[in-house]
Amino acid sequence: MGKIAWVTDSTGFLDEELSKHEDVYVIPMTVFFDEEEYLDGVTITPAQFFERLKTTKTIPKTSQPSIGSFVELYTSLENKYDEIISVHISEKLSGTVSSARQAAELVNIPVTVIDSKILTYPMTKLMKEGMELIQDGGTSTDVKKHIVDLSERLETYVIIGSLEQLHRSGRMNTAQYFLGSMLQIKPVIQILDGALSVKEKVRSENKATTKILGYLKDAIKKNTIEEIYILYGLDDSKTKEWEQKIREFAPDTITIKTCPLGVAIGVHAGENTIGISWMNK
Repeated sequence: MGKIAWVTDSTGFLDEELSKHEDVYVIPMTVFFDEEEYLDGVTITPAQFFERLKTTKTIPKTSQPSIGSFVELYTSLENKYDEIISVHISEKLSGTVSSARQAAELVNIPVTVIDSKILTYPMTKLMKEGMELIQDGGTSTDVKKHIVDLSERLETYVIIGSLEQLHRSGRMNTAQYFLGSMLQIKPVIQILDGALSVKEKVRSENKATTKILGYLKDAIKKNTIEEIYILYGLDDSKTKEWEQKIREFAPDTITIKTCPLGVAIGVHAGENTIGISWMNK
């Protein structure tokens, strides 16, 4: 096996290990704000984004990386690596995978593009699993099969911080938005097969939290779970409360990590978004 470059996009959360990894490259999403263009994580941070969101009257938008930007990155890696494995946000949530696939056909280096069917840290956790498989002698084909298999074992539930932002960004239809607003419904969103799906409709965030932690409690009884990921928009104060509640029923052998969702996800979900993800081994 030759030398491999790992590419992901800025919707993923890179922990210290990945952020310092010499073979990991991140291609940023584009954020359009007040007729200005920013690169997620490069020219705008989550804190800067949410601060501007408080005063703006326009609707921020995001755009997947262009085919050209992927071609530029892939081409720059040709002389240093033998192949590229490119792991990205769910194809049902973004066109990033499509851009990567088209770019892969235009470069001289072999590129394996993988739809993670997820986002943020769970996505980069799948990439870590792929790296371990390569170290154990696996091929890029093995990695793709392994990641697809693991993605089906992930469970992810989210309480959306702003239904208005989700609606304005096109991720929730008008009927769902007005129904939720009028009845003060707090939907529990599940990422199922890479798409957003309403799992439950409850009347308060406390009830939604209880529902989600109940799913986790049931999963721990039935499966082996090594890590739990608490995902948040900007305000991480609730993560401590969630961790305390999880520790009431989760064994100490399970690691709990807190991971920010980042700018691109914040555009659609809002700064008070909070969720949880885990992998059933």
